[in-house]
Amino acid sequence: MCAMTSSLRDETSAPGPAPAAGPLPNTVVVPADEDPVAEAGSELLGGPPGRRALLGVSWWTPAKFLAVAVIVVYVLGLFQKASCFHEGWFFGATSQYTHACYSDIPHLFSARGFADGSRPYLDPIPQGSPDMQYLEYPVLTGLFIQIAAWLTTHSGDMMSREQWFWLVNAGMLLICAVIAVVAISRTNRRRPWDALLFALAPCLALDSTINWDLLAVALAAVAMAYWSGSRPVLAGVFIGLATAAKLYPLLLLGPLLVLCLRTGKWRDFGLVFGGTAGAWLIVNVPIMLANWKGWLTFYSFSQVRTEDYGSFWLILMQAVRNGQHLESLNTWIAILLVVSCLAIGWLAISAPRRPRFAQLAFLVVAAFVLTNKVYSPQYVLWLIPLAVLARPRWRDILIWQACEVLYFLGIWSYLAYNGDTKHHGIDLQWYHFSIALHLVGTLYICYLVVRDILYPDRDPVRWDGSDDPSGGVLDGAPDRFVLGSARGLREEESYADFAPQGEADWLVRIEPEQQQPK
Repeated sequence: MCAMTSSLRDETSAPGPAPAAGPLPNTVVVPADEDPVAEAGSELLGGPPGRRALLGVSWWTPAKFLAVAVIVVYVLGLFQKASCFHEGWFFGATSQYTHACYSDIPHLFSARGFADGSRPYLDPIPQGSPDMQYLEYPVLTGLFIQIAAWLTTHSGDMMSREQWFWLVNAGMLLICAVIAVVAISRTNRRRPWDALLFALAPCLALDSTINWDLLAVALAAVAMAYWSGSRPVLAGVFIGLATAAKLYPLLLLGPLLVLCLRTGKWRDFGLVFGGTAGAWLIVNVPIMLANWKGWLTFYSFSQVRTEDYGSFWLILMQAVRNGQHLESLNTWIAILLVVSCLAIGWLAISAPRRPRFAQLAFLVVAAFVLTNKVYSPQYVLWLIPLAVLARPRWRDILIWQACEVLYFLGIWSYLAYNGDTKHHGIDLQWYHFSIALHLVGTLYICYLVVRDILYPDRDPVRWDGSDDPSGGVLDGAPDRFVLGSARGLREEESYADFAPQGEADWLVRIEPEQQQPK
């Protein structure tokens, strides 16, 4: 049984030092008590709970409530795809764009050979190109798709089979969404209700069934939950599995590396790294041995890809270079990403107070998203769990989500504009504006996270005296290696230990000298 408690101050309170004693034991933070937007929203359900309300005495635990919430939002997203399910994916060149209900899933059922029983990575795809002769997804995602294909009916025409294939995938991805929200709620056990930001995210409804990204999102969320529980081996296993489904979860090792460097937790980093490598190899090595070229397709196709939808590289190519592709694009992307990661690493080592794991995880994945050569609408799903843990504030998350929803509408409207002679939709300039909205919205959250790192009194997670509730072995760990301003502060504290403390101390030191005989 767990008491519900409010934070020491709300969003509008003036910044100030957190309580030195830390959070009260066996308490749960209620967003409606510390977040004005959450408080206003709670009025729909009768207002914020009282200070003496108890959590855990009812069947409706946070995890169960969050699971129901994410199912409801997810199902609303399925209804949003209804017009495409019945017609848009199959009839008309631009119907799926004008109704903003596009999905890769039904189209790839036949385009990647699953309808014909082809084996991913072993059998070439139908009508492949020189750059892409096999399935272009990581191995665990390919297995996920194959399981869905096995569960899809083999009778009926192609349209009905593609509909069934999408429904089967939608059901499997719903399971991933539920796993993700429960894992988020357990990553910071004092703040389980922050996961409601994920469950009610508009982009969760709009983007979940465009592609298979929710598989990697769920695995990465479980990895972070295990790390918060000080179980580095299992955290590494799930990072490895997530990386076998999508490349971005590998970036989580970067923040763990610099944080373990700062705290001297090398053994724990070795365990998480070993778990990651072992799990990834177990999934990938069989396909490597069976058909190296088929396994390599995901990585080689990513290399040869040029500027694509959603990236600022596309704006640069279309608006500045008059449609000419940027030479050495991969090199420029690598340089920007490396510089961004080095800056984040320096921030982690030099910040006056050690950043939280979730904060650095968000920054490094956001850097990957912002510098990438393509930004598909569903990539926002990678960032939502990290943003929820890094900056759990309804106003900020909703501002960012509004930018992403506008980008979601913008890309489909732009594709509709170019898809027929009637030009229903937005032209190139307005599409560039929608890309800019996505970039600005993501940078806005990055700015807030960096500000919270440099000024920890503004970090809502640390208002109650917490250190890093999702940091596992890092939570409350003392610094062992710091640079920059953090090193200067530590030296000042060391000097203070030997400096006289107040007037009385000076008198004690001086009086014996004054009492010496002349």
